[in-house]
Amino acid sequence: MVKAPSSLKAHITRLEMTAPPKASLPVPINIQTAIMRAPDIPLPFYRYLYRQVGARWQWVDRMRMVDEDLARALHDKRNNISVLYVNGAPAGFYEYFVEDEDTIELCHFGLIEHALGLGIGKWFLLQALYAIWTLNPKRVTTTTNNLDHPRALQLYQMFGFSPVSTGAGIVRPLSDKELLELSKKGC
Repeated sequence: MVKAPSSLKAHITRLEMTAPPKASLPVPINIQTAIMRAPDIPLPFYRYLYRQVGARWQWVDRMRMVDEDLARALHDKRNNISVLYVNGAPAGFYEYFVEDEDTIELCHFGLIEHALGLGIGKWFLLQALYAIWTLNPKRVTTTTNNLDHPRALQLYQMFGFSPVSTGAGIVRPLSDKELLELSKKGC
């Protein structure tokens, strides 16, 4: 009998910004980058990105979604996904959801491990925020927690997000059985 992984307590911080970032950063040198919007992203590719970016940080929600629910969420016309490529390989993604004409949520943002430490994270977040603010929202929201990258909260605040609430949550890591099922799907 396989033991289920222990649940993890998470301290959740909800943030918002009400003006576009004022910062400007050049692309890190000696790195070829491209950011491509993926309006009809295939589910296996999305799961690959989500797993590669989020495994270290206990991103599990989208991994547990059945294909129909995931497709409905990803292909909703209010949902936008863009993929970062570094030196020709996928290196991260961001995803935002247009809640209404006033509010856009940056739902997911992150880098795949091979892109960490290249100095590209700040630049990539700034590109995501620039893309969001072209839609002229009144506010942009996001959520992070203490299971995320240790500097995530600091980075969001650096570009103009302010905490608006905090709370507690429980994250149930993927079980061995779930991981096996995901591997069968190619994730």
